[in-house]
Amino acid sequence: MRIAVASGKGGTGKTTLSVALALVAPHPVRLLDCDVEEPNAHIFLPMETVETAPVTVPVPVIDEGKCTVCGACGRLCQFSAIVSLGARALVFPELCHSCGGCALICPNGAISEAPKTVGAVDRGTDGQVTLVQGRLDVGNAMPTPVIRAVKHHVAPEGVTIIDCPPGTSCPMLAAVRGADFALLVTEPTPFGLHDLTLAVETIRQLSIPFGVVVNRADAGDRRLFDHCMEEGVPVLLTIPESRRVAEAYSRGESILSALPGLRVSLRELLDRLTVESRRGEA
Repeated sequence: MRIAVASGKGGTGKTTLSVALALVAPHPVRLLDCDVEEPNAHIFLPMETVETAPVTVPVPVIDEGKCTVCGACGRLCQFSAIVSLGARALVFPELCHSCGGCALICPNGAISEAPKTVGAVDRGTDGQVTLVQGRLDVGNAMPTPVIRAVKHHVAPEGVTIIDCPPGTSCPMLAAVRGADFALLVTEPTPFGLHDLTLAVETIRQLSIPFGVVVNRADAGDRRLFDHCMEEGVPVLLTIPESRRVAEAYSRGESILSALPGLRVSLRELLDRLTVESRRGEA
């Protein structure tokens, strides 16, 4: 069972919900923090042991002795990561999407590829929770390769919870793709409603079953709930507004320490998703 926890905007409580679901799971669970530009699940799950592996991507290297500056590579590249200027070809690794097309098209075999480190993947344990988080190196603008590296750690069996990046762009799509179910976390505010609408459209395009979790449910009005009812979007769980949650968060504690009664609702939600997944497989 692969559960993606996503949202259309940041700050709705994706990590809060992801960590809480992992903590209430009855069996060993794997939590993947795919918000690689700002991973923070480790704040609430201090890892006992940590293994770190670099994430690399191939980027072109020019052999100037073979290069005739024909310009074929630059004409192919849609991202201007390699261009022919004057008497030489220049490579801009920050723009490269590592497709390998330039090396294939070069008529003189002047282009090879070398690994470039773009981030790292950390893995550790906290009780029955195995936490895998990606970290994008500062200065790199493309988190997708690091997200893919994190998703290589999806558990072959049992429950995997994927904490997705915010928004509906490429990083979110890379994280949520392949999930069995998507939990969309939102809040009852105008921004929450607007961005939830975008997230719902995105998930529907991917044909992934989904439901909504409303955080700080009593802090706004009913427009979000009315919209979900009109669109046939199931609201699976509501989490109340509570100062205790904010105080616990500031101390690096999970929401369960502030709202212990939420444990039962989260366990029921997890059990429900697991049962529905098994029905889908049948």
